[in-house]
Amino acid sequence: MRKWMFLVAAATSVGGVAPVDAQGLRGVAPLPKQGESERDKPVAENSTDIVVTATRRSQRLSQVPITVNAYGANALSHSGATDIRQASQLSSSLSVSSTGSEANASARLRGVGTMGDNPGLESSVAVFIDGVYRNRTGSGLTDLGEVERIEVLHGPQGTLSGRNASAGVISIYSKYPEFQFGGFGEADYGNYNAVRLVGGLTGPVIKDTLAFRIDGLVNKRDGFYRDTVNATDYNDRNRYFLRGQLFFRPQPDLSLRLIGDYTYRNEKCCGAVYYDTHAKVDPTPNVPGDYAIAPSNGVVTIMKELGGLFPSDGHPYNRQIVQTPGRAYGNVVKDYGGSARIGWTIGGVQLISISAYREYKAGGAADLDYSNLDLVYRSDDGNAYRQFHTFTQETRLSGALFGNRLDWLVGGYFAHETLDNIDNLKFGSQYGAFAACRTLVAINSAPGLRDPSASGCLSRAGRAALTARLGKDIVGGLDRLGTINDVGTVRDVFRQTSDNFAFFTHNIYRLTDTLSLTGGLRYTNEYKRLAADFNNNNVACIEQRTNLRAAMRGDDGTRRRIARALSDLSCAGSATPALNGMRINDSIREGQFTGTAVVSWQPRNSTLLYGSYARGYKAGGFNLTRFGLTRAAYNSSAEAGRQLRFDPETVQAYELGIKYSVPKFSASLAAFRSAFRDFQLNTFSGNAYVVQNAGACSHSLAGADRDEDSTTGACSGKVRAGVITQGIELDAGAYPTPDLTFNLGYTYAHTQYRDDLVGSASGTPLAGTLFLLPGNQMANAPRHVVTGSATWTPALGGQGLTGLFYVDSRMTSDYNTGSDLFLEKAQDGFVLVNARIGIRGRKQRWAVEFWGQNLFNADYQQLAFTPYLQGTGTASHVQMFGAPKYATGDAVTSAYLAEPRTYGVTLRSRF
Repeated sequence: MRKWMFLVAAATSVGGVAPVDAQGLRGVAPLPKQGESERDKPVAENSTDIVVTATRRSQRLSQVPITVNAYGANALSHSGATDIRQASQLSSSLSVSSTGSEANASARLRGVGTMGDNPGLESSVAVFIDGVYRNRTGSGLTDLGEVERIEVLHGPQGTLSGRNASAGVISIYSKYPEFQFGGFGEADYGNYNAVRLVGGLTGPVIKDTLAFRIDGLVNKRDGFYRDTVNATDYNDRNRYFLRGQLFFRPQPDLSLRLIGDYTYRNEKCCGAVYYDTHAKVDPTPNVPGDYAIAPSNGVVTIMKELGGLFPSDGHPYNRQIVQTPGRAYGNVVKDYGGSARIGWTIGGVQLISISAYREYKAGGAADLDYSNLDLVYRSDDGNAYRQFHTFTQETRLSGALFGNRLDWLVGGYFAHETLDNIDNLKFGSQYGAFAACRTLVAINSAPGLRDPSASGCLSRAGRAALTARLGKDIVGGLDRLGTINDVGTVRDVFRQTSDNFAFFTHNIYRLTDTLSLTGGLRYTNEYKRLAADFNNNNVACIEQRTNLRAAMRGDDGTRRRIARALSDLSCAGSATPALNGMRINDSIREGQFTGTAVVSWQPRNSTLLYGSYARGYKAGGFNLTRFGLTRAAYNSSAEAGRQLRFDPETVQAYELGIKYSVPKFSASLAAFRSAFRDFQLNTFSGNAYVVQNAGACSHSLAGADRDEDSTTGACSGKVRAGVITQGIELDAGAYPTPDLTFNLGYTYAHTQYRDDLVGSASGTPLAGTLFLLPGNQMANAPRHVVTGSATWTPALGGQGLTGLFYVDSRMTSDYNTGSDLFLEKAQDGFVLVNARIGIRGRKQRWAVEFWGQNLFNADYQQLAFTPYLQGTGTASHVQMFGAPKYATGDAVTSAYLAEPRTYGVTLRSRF
C-alpha cells in the first residue's frame, strides 16, 4: 500500500503528465542535410517531434523503434542537472549512484547495472561523450559544461555501441562551435557555500569556414559530512573543467571537429556514517521466543573499548562522522583527452570517423574502517591509484540504395587500453588489538576476560581461563594476532592491457511506406592481458598458519573454528607475503556476435508500433585486487590468474512498443524482457569489491545455493540466465500551450535473480555470503519509479520578460542497497522534489532564478555496507539459519548517504 501511495504522491505533485520537457529539447539534431548526418547542433522541428541520433542517424524520436529518453539544455538546466547523475531525476528507468567516490559511480537502466569500486569491471551501461566511449561510468560522472542534449537508450545496444552496453547507453552531446559570435555566463551560489561558475564563448575564426568554442567551469562546495574528530568536512567539491573546440568546414560536404578537454578534482571524498540497525531489524516479527535482539552490537562494543566514537549512533542523518587522525582521505582525479571527428560525403555515401585518446588517473587513498580507530587504510604515498590510457577509433559508412528503400550502415571499431591499478592496504596501529578482541567476542567471552590494552586482548583472568579451555596454542595465536600492526600490502601492481576490434552493420529496409525491417549484426573480439606483482610485509600471517596448523586440522570443532578465525584475521584480504615474488601473467581472448532485429509499422503519421529482439554482450575480465585470491593460488601463478578471472556476460532481450505523437501530446509505452546469462555481480567481500558471475542451473540444487557453504551447490546440468528483468515503461507529454509543458514517466521493473544460482558459467557454487540472492529482487532495483515535471514560462508584461515556474519529482519504491541483500541494508521508498522559479529578460539575455533540490530533505542511502572486517553476523543470518549459531547485531553497518536539501540562486547571461 505504501508503494502505491508514493505513486499517487509523485504523479500529483507536478499537477500533470508528460515524458520530456519539450522546450528543453529544442536544439536536438535536425533531420540531416547532405553531409550533415549526426550533426550535434540541432533544432527540433516542433515541440513534440524531437530529433535524436540513437541509431547513428538523425531521426525523429517518434519514429525510432527503441525506447529512448532525450533531454536538451533547457530541460537539464531547469532540473539543475550538471552531470548524468542528476539527469536520473528526469528518467524513470535511469538511476546513478556512487560508492566510496563519485569517481567510481555506476548507472543502471531497468534495474540492471554495475555497482562498486572495482577498476577491472566495466559498466553495463555504456557512456559516450561526443561519440567517444568512456571506459568507466565514473569518467563521465563529472561537470560537463554546456551540453546540447543527453540521450538515454534502454536495453542492449551491442550492435552500434559495442561491448559493455548490455543494459543500455547514455550518450552526451556538447554544443558545437558556431559561426556567429556568442557566449554565456552563469553563476550559482547555494547553501554549503556552494559556488559554481560556468561560461562559454564561440565565434568564427575564418568566416563560414572555421569556428571555435571554449567552455570552462569552477565548482566548489563544502562537504555534507562533518568529521567531529578532525573538525573538517567530507564529500566536498573542488572541480575545474575546460573544453576547447575547433570546427572546420572547408566545403559543405566535408567537416572536421576537434575537441580537447581537461578535468581536475581534488576532493575529500567518501565519508560514511555508522548506521545502527541492530535493534531495529527483526527478521521474524511477532514470533515469540525465536531469539532476542542483542542490547548492543558486539563489534561496536569492542571498538568503543578501544576508543572508538560513534557520533551518528542512532541518528545517521545528522551526517556526523569520524576518521582516523592523520590518515589521508582526499584524492586528486585528472581526466583529459582529445578527439577528432571527420564527416565527409562522397557522392551518396557518408563517411564518419571519430578518433580519440584519453588519460584518466584517480588517487585511491582512504581510511577504510570509517572510524577514528587506526584499523586499516590505503596510504597516499604514491602506491594507491588507478590510471587509464585509451585510444579509440570508429569509422562508419552509410548511404541509401534501391530508391531509398534501404538505409545501410557499415563500420569498424578499434580500442587499445592500458590500465594500471596500483594498490596498497595496510593494517593500522590498532588493528591487532581490535582483531584479537573481536575474536574473543565471537567466541562469547565475558567482557571481564577482555583487556584491549593487554597482549592478545586477554586480561589475566581471561588468559588463564582461555588457556584451560582451548590450550596454549590458541592463546599464543591471539598474542600473535595482537602484534599485527603497521604492516600489510606495500605495493601491488596490476597492469591490464586490452585490445578490442569490431565490425558491424545496421540496416533499415522499408518494405512499404509504413512497414520497415531493421537488422544489425556486430562481431567483437576482445583480448585482455594481465601482469601482476605483489609486495606485502605481514610475516605474522605465515607464522600464524604455521603455528596453528595442528589446531586447524584437529578433531576439536571449537578449537578448529577459532584457529581458522585467527588465521583468517591475520591474513585478511590475502594480506600475506606468500605472494611476494610471484608474477601473474594471464590472458583472455573472446569473440562474440551481437545484433538486433526490429519490425516497425507506422499505420499513420502519429503512430508507430514495433517489436524487437537484441543480443548484448559485456566483456569478461580480471579482478584487479589480491582479495579475490584463496590459499590455493599461493602455489601457482597460473592458478592465481584463473582465480582473478570473471566470465563475459550476455543478454537476450525482447521489446514491444507503441509511440504516439501529435502537436500537443506524445506518449510511448514499451514492454520489455531481458535475460542475463553469467551476470557480472560485483559484491563486497568484506575486503574489496570482487566480481562473481551469476547463472541459474537447469537442475534443482535442493537449496544448496541458499546455505553459507561456498563449496556446495555445484551445477551438473546446463547454466542458464541468472538474472531476469521484465516490465513496462511509460512516457507521456502534454503541451497545451506554447509556454506550458507537463511530463510523466513510469517504470515497473521486475528485476530478479532466478532460483538455483551458481557462481560461474562452468557451474561452480555461489559464494556462501550470497545466500539471499536466489529468487529475490536485485540490489538497487526498485520495482516502481515515477518521474514527473511541469514547466510554465509565461510572458510578464510587454517588455519581453518571461517567468519560469518549474517543478519535478521522482518517486522510488522500496529496494535493498547491498549486493548481499542483508536486511540491515534495506531502503524504504522515498520521493525527491526539485523546483526552480525565475524571471528572464528579452531573448533570455539575462535571468535570475531561485532553486531548490531535494526540497523536502528526503533521507536515503546510496549504499549500505559492512566496513572492513567489522561484520560477523546479521539479522539475515538469524532469519535463514537461526540462533545460536549466529549472534544478531555483531555486524557493523555503515552507509554512503545521498545529498541533503540544497538551495540557492542562479544568475545567467547570454549574448
